[in-house]
Amino acid sequence: MSSYIDLKFINEISARLGHFKKKGDYLFNFRCPHCGDSQKSKLKSRGYFYRVKNDMFFKCHNCGMGQNLANFLKFIDPKVYEQYLLERYKTASPATPKPEFKYDFKPDIKDDFISDLTKIADLDKEHPARKVVEKRLIPEKFYDKLYLCNKFYSWAHKIAPRKYNTSKYDHPRLVIPFYDEQGKVFAYQGRAFGNETPKYVTIKLDENKQKIFGLERVNYTQHIFVVEGPIDSLFLDNCIAAGGADLTLDSKIDPSKVTYIFDNEPRNKEIVSRMEKIIEQGYNIFIWPNDIQLKDVNDLIMTGVTKVQLSEIISINTYSKLSAKQVLTNYRKA
Repeated sequence: MSSYIDLKFINEISARLGHFKKKGDYLFNFRCPHCGDSQKSKLKSRGYFYRVKNDMFFKCHNCGMGQNLANFLKFIDPKVYEQYLLERYKTASPATPKPEFKYDFKPDIKDDFISDLTKIADLDKEHPARKVVEKRLIPEKFYDKLYLCNKFYSWAHKIAPRKYNTSKYDHPRLVIPFYDEQGKVFAYQGRAFGNETPKYVTIKLDENKQKIFGLERVNYTQHIFVVEGPIDSLFLDNCIAAGGADLTLDSKIDPSKVTYIFDNEPRNKEIVSRMEKIIEQGYNIFIWPNDIQLKDVNDLIMTGVTKVQLSEIISINTYSKLSAKQVLTNYRKA
């Protein structure tokens, strides 16, 4: 019975844990919420839930933190912790089958959740959230497409109550809506303003759609740029963002008319593997030169690089086919 309850509560908080994956019947992997996990690679996950006898425990192989599930829940959400204690230690009841983990919820959706939020454009110029957006040099024309949510998890709970719980440790986030080609919202991404983990929380309203940002703005008859993060895409014309996942473009799109720009992480095996895959598929790829030690397009803009200069840097360092393979070989050794 104790294992069943432990799995039930792990399932309940799974949406709050970055890169949460089920590795086995009683083994789960995710980014550690205590230390934030690897600071060099956002794709690494070294936090684990595992079972010893009939109890679940947490261990991080990055910071070394280890604790039982109860204390982990107390850290994540004291309210959930209290519910866990009530269920775990109430009078024993007949054995209950192990719960199934289902992450692809289709929540009951209404279309006007954005109306609960405040546009960055409508905030006072001295508001801290607006200051954060200004600091990242995001073009002001996009301020009415970015939103402030003061209590993100409470708001997310309205959208998907089975997936997100309210918390007294709730916090504000920047909300970035994802629109389809018809201009209808199909996902929201909540980006942390500070060091809250996970840094990104994406709520999909339609699980059948790929997590692509910028579809309402893309022109398929022109050259298309593909970056990783939604904010990066705001600095390039005709640019979409893959939302941190593999992106499958329409097979009708000519690969020679598409340029991929990955984050600058030459030691990240997963990103390099995706770069190799893109080259094999015939797409153009921008490969960061060794003299630019910055993480992404936004970081480059924040150094004072203009939009015109950015386009020039991308053009000079874009490759395809054999030349792309050769440059990538040197890049991964950097």
